[in-house]
Amino acid sequence: MKKSIALGAALCTLLSVTTMSACTPAAQVDPIDDNYRVFYQIFVGSFSDSNGDGTGDLRGIINRMDYLNDGNINSGKSLGVQGIWLSPIFKSPSYHKYDAADYYQIDPKFGTQEDLEELIKICHERNVKVILDLAINHTAKNNEWFVNFVNAHKKNDTKNEYYDYYTCVTSSTKVNGRTYYSLYNGSVEYYEGNFDSGMPELNYDSQKVKDRMVDVAKHYLDLGIDGFRFDAIKYIYYNDTPKSAEFWGWYMKELRKLKPDIYTVGECWSADGEILEYYPAMNCFSFDTAQVSGMAATAVRGQIDVFARYVENFQKSAKAKNENSMYIPFLSNHDLDRAAGYFPTKQVTSDGNVEHPATIAANIYLLCSGSPFIYYGEEIGMKGARGSTNTDANRRLAMLWGDGDTVRNPTGSTYNSEFQINGTVADHLKDENSLMNYYAKLISLRNKYPQIARGNYKALTPRTGCAGFVIEYNGEKTVLLHNVSTAAIEIDLTALSADVSAVADYIGQGKATVNGGKLTIEGETSVILK
Repeated sequence: MKKSIALGAALCTLLSVTTMSACTPAAQVDPIDDNYRVFYQIFVGSFSDSNGDGTGDLRGIINRMDYLNDGNINSGKSLGVQGIWLSPIFKSPSYHKYDAADYYQIDPKFGTQEDLEELIKICHERNVKVILDLAINHTAKNNEWFVNFVNAHKKNDTKNEYYDYYTCVTSSTKVNGRTYYSLYNGSVEYYEGNFDSGMPELNYDSQKVKDRMVDVAKHYLDLGIDGFRFDAIKYIYYNDTPKSAEFWGWYMKELRKLKPDIYTVGECWSADGEILEYYPAMNCFSFDTAQVSGMAATAVRGQIDVFARYVENFQKSAKAKNENSMYIPFLSNHDLDRAAGYFPTKQVTSDGNVEHPATIAANIYLLCSGSPFIYYGEEIGMKGARGSTNTDANRRLAMLWGDGDTVRNPTGSTYNSEFQINGTVADHLKDENSLMNYYAKLISLRNKYPQIARGNYKALTPRTGCAGFVIEYNGEKTVLLHNVSTAAIEIDLTALSADVSAVADYIGQGKATVNGGKLTIEGETSVILK
């Protein structure tokens, strides 16, 4: 407990460096009361350690809430996110916890159920939603369900409750494209394990399994959890998208009976054609937007018009599947190399121009439709990549707080700490022009204009290197433009397909002004016109 208090006090000290008010200001009414929020992904074991054992935990997150959201949207002192996604917190044999040994127990390394309830309470007081990462397609092998399943098959006890809990086949009934392992030594039966032999796939042809997973979700919804990020949704029936999508339609119908405003997002690591098949049930992460080859990177490299058309078309396609759908953009996550590796905070081109890819990338996906997700550490330019050792642990490194936090890198990481050149949270909090403070300003700007998240988007490309959208919301039109080049661009307002005459706001490396019917946007700057 002494460690927790010390870390909380240290964070308050850091937060007060660049702001004028106290660390825990009086609450201000947050106008956002729906699911159109900026979320922050936390890999729990790598985020913040409260007890000195080197592993991040729930109390560590509690201690850092003033950094994430201090409860006052006008304070300018916190990042200002309005949702947090926690990587799996269930009891598990692995460091990553994507193989649950018991869905109903918090892993002791992360804390207790009481810690989770306290975190939920603090978040809700600050209008922050909490979603849990729920991997329901497979469990750990030491899960009691799997142990009982194997024993039932050894005894051929077909009446055992767990007999059909997992996918079980013979040599003649294996499905092409799926991976199987012998059920036990000498067995003629096989269980499915598409990720790993230690992660057996549950059998969703069993109503008992389906009902059990509704109960797991209910358990956490009853504790106050706002929803879930569902892992690997296409693996329910791997390589059978229609059947997997049918399951998720049923499952989400059951969960919405429990909580009509539940926030859910699915991970379908595929192109949009397959992702959209799940949209009748839930929103999904846009993998076509993420990574070094994604649409955000395409825009940063100069083809902002391609990104604008992509967003317009995706929004139309998603709404055709589900009128309540949302675009869920992100740059990277725990399974991808970190964005700072390809969006540096600053770089000098061969012709001597200075570029700021990190801020442009942030503008592009945070000032956009739907509900974007920030990966922890992205806001301070943390780096991390699989590299030649080919380990995901290098993408899940310890958060760089710079205040003595004892959280350590996860098991298996090999990343050279000398590559971390962009500083710590402490460094960023002291510099009003830091990337972290830029993210905070950007989120605040997004919240100021509800149409950015909620409006209907139509692509607009007035000039090469400058594109964006006409956004229609509640009968009004707003223009959002991004100049991704380093040079200033002048645009005739009559070319904008909307009756706008003034700059409402701008953010970036320069300014935006209107003079004599001409809009000037300086380099690497985004502008909102009304």
